Amino acid sequence: MSITHTNNPVTTITTSFKAKFWLNYGAFQLAVDLHLLGSGVTVLFGDSGSGKTTLLRCIAGLQRAPKGFLEINDKVWQDSTKGIFLPTHKRPLGYVFQEANLFQHLTVADNVQFGLKRIGSSSKPALEPILELLGISHLLDRLPEHLSGGERQRVAIARALVLNPEILLMDEPLASLDSKRKREILPFLTQLHQQTNIPILYVTHSQQEVAQLADYLVILDKGKVLASGTLAETLSRLDIPLAHEKEAATVWEMAITGHEAGFHLTRVSFEGGTLCLPTIDAEVGTPLRVQIYARDVSITLDKSNATSILNVLPATVSGVVDDQHGRCVLQLQVGKHLLLAHITSKSAQLLRLTVGVAVFVQIKGTSILN
Repeated sequence: MSITHTNNPVTTITTSFKAKFWLNYGAFQLAVDLHLLGSGVTVLFGDSGSGKTTLLRCIAGLQRAPKGFLEINDKVWQDSTKGIFLPTHKRPLGYVFQEANLFQHLTVADNVQFGLKRIGSSSKPALEPILELLGISHLLDRLPEHLSGGERQRVAIARALVLNPEILLMDEPLASLDSKRKREILPFLTQLHQQTNIPILYVTHSQQEVAQLADYLVILDKGKVLASGTLAETLSRLDIPLAHEKEAATVWEMAITGHEAGFHLTRVSFEGGTLCLPTIDAEVGTPLRVQIYARDVSITLDKSNATSILNVLPATVSGVVDDQHGRCVLQLQVGKHLLLAHITSKSAQLLRLTVGVAVFVQIKGTSILN
C-alpha cells in the first residue's frame, strides 16, 4: 500500500475533449475514438509500441492522421472531413518530451522564457508562481550543464507552462531519469496537478506513475483502446491484463480522520470503513490517495479479532477469474469502492468464493510505503 497526499479529491468533470484518429503504418495501425476529461490528469498507459506517443503527437499536430477529429474546449483543431488541420504552432498547448531538450547556451531564465514570443503579451502568465510551483526560482542564472536531470525536466515543464496552454502534453517525462530523480520530481508533478486547472495528457508505462498521478486512465494496446475510465474503475477491471499482473493494485481516495500517537498510527476513512496506517504527518481532514496491492489482500469468511492485521473490512465478492495456473483474481466491493485480491485457486475453492459471497478482506498494514 502506498500513499500520496492530494489537495483535490477526484470529482466528476464534464467531458470537453474529443479525439478520433486513424492512421496506417502497415505493421502498425492507430485507431482510437476517445472522449476524455476536460481537466485533471489523463494517463495514456501501455507497453512500448502500443501507440501512446503516436496518439500524443497526433493531438499536438506533430503527426497528421489522414482520418482525424480533435476538439478541445469546444474548439476544433482537426476535422479531416472538412479539411481542418490546425498546425502545431497555432495550437494552444505545451509539450514536455522525454528529454528536457534545453538550449545549452542559454540560462534557465532564458530557456523558460524562450517560447513567450509565440503568444501575445495579454496571454502571458505571471512567471513567479510557475517558478515557485516547480521549485526553480534559485536556478535562473544556471546553464543546463549545471542542473540535475530532475531540475532540467522541471525547467522544461516551466517552459511549457509559460505558454499559458489550454492543455499540457507530457511524453514519459520521467523515463530518462534514475529512481532517485524520479522520486525528486514526482512531488512537483503532483503539485502541478493540484494547483493548476490545465488538463494534462500524460504518457507512461510506469504503474507507479499511473497510481500517483492519474484521474482518468486510457490503456492502449496495439494502437487501440483496450480500456478507459476513471482510475479506480479501470484498475479494478478483471477483463484487462493490469488486474492479473504481479503489481496489480487498486487506488482509493480517502481522508485522515485521526491519529493514535501512542501507537504511531493514523486513521483514514472512506465510504465503507476506516484503515489504520503508519503515522502520516498531516492534519485531520487531509485527503489522501491510497494504493493497495492485490497481493497484500487476503480473504476470510469470518471476522476475527485474533489477527495481527488491523485492517479488516466487510466486503462482497463481485468478480472471480481463475488464471488456470493456480491463482484467482478477485474483485471485491468494499462500501462504494472496488478492491482487487490475488489468492490461490485452492483457497478460492476451499472458501467457495463466488460472486455475491459476503467476506472480510484483510489489508496488510506492513506493506505501506510512505
